[in-house]
Amino acid sequence: MSRPDTPARDAEYAVVIPTLGRPSLRTCLHALAEAAGPGPVRVVLVDDRPDRARTFLTADVPPSLRSRTLVVPGGARGPAAARNLGWRAAGDVPWIVFLDDDVVPGPTWADDLTLDLAAATDRTAGITARIEVPLPPDRRPTDWERNTAGLATAHWITADMAYRRAALAAVGGFDERFRRAFREDADLALRLLDAGWTLTGGRRATTHPVRPAGRWISVRLQAGNADDVLMTRLHGRHWWRRAEASRGRLPVHLAVTGAGVTALGCVLLGRHRPAAACAAAWLAGTAEFALARILPGPRTRDEVLTMVLTSVLVPPAATWHWLRGQLAHRSARPHTPFGTGEPAPAPRPAVRERLRS
Repeated sequence: MSRPDTPARDAEYAVVIPTLGRPSLRTCLHALAEAAGPGPVRVVLVDDRPDRARTFLTADVPPSLRSRTLVVPGGARGPAAARNLGWRAAGDVPWIVFLDDDVVPGPTWADDLTLDLAAATDRTAGITARIEVPLPPDRRPTDWERNTAGLATAHWITADMAYRRAALAAVGGFDERFRRAFREDADLALRLLDAGWTLTGGRRATTHPVRPAGRWISVRLQAGNADDVLMTRLHGRHWWRRAEASRGRLPVHLAVTGAGVTALGCVLLGRHRPAAACAAAWLAGTAEFALARILPGPRTRDEVLTMVLTSVLVPPAATWHWLRGQLAHRSARPHTPFGTGEPAPAPRPAVRERLRS
């Protein structure tokens, strides 16, 4: 169990966890309660389910945390909005640690966090954790497992990220136009850097297990291309370099989709030679994409089938969401850095539910 030590005021922290009520929440909270070191002064669970009446989150909270835990209704507006509700509901605590509900803090997490906070300078806005993604030891990882493993090298992800409350207030928190768990963390990091704050890596370790996912997960993930459009509108076309983020395969997906659409158009117009050339380009691009995903994987029958099917669907899905983002964010203006001394926007009122011990 966590020690009852009380950290110094400037090292006090609250933990904010947006959640959809997944079973992993219980594991996360119990690991938090059992981590050695000074515990959080407050835990805020933001219940972001569309229907909160189905189940209660109270059963997931271990007894040692119940007197310090608040449940805040999130309104199903996405993780950025949920985190804003959470840190504003946490009260006047110097540090806010954001955790995802599917991570597992390490056994010395609280002690290591205390050392991370003690090492922060006055201009340190955020301290990230070391994210560890366990992969199968007896086989090659699947495409989805490799995708999740990328979190271990991602910058400033809110799977486990400690932010100074004053820094969050100075820039207005997360941008709630990011409705998915994608790019809202990079956007906040770039705005903080623009405002003169610094971000650093910490020593605490947190495990991010690979959660189960269906066959079509890679197709659904293409919705993030709309968020990339918003990032470009806000931070310019070179934001990838500043955020040290992967550019991805969007240009290739656009080209492959364009070749497929052109081939269909030429067929309808009776132009068979151009149609054959464009169809060959589409087939070559699709085959290259499928092989690039199959070869590093376990190459089982089910994995190969999934890669073939989704490699056909991913490029048009990526193109569709990119076009949707162009339309949805056409009026978004470039980000203008906040002055670090400017007041934060007024917080939204939140209904709080204190858990009984």
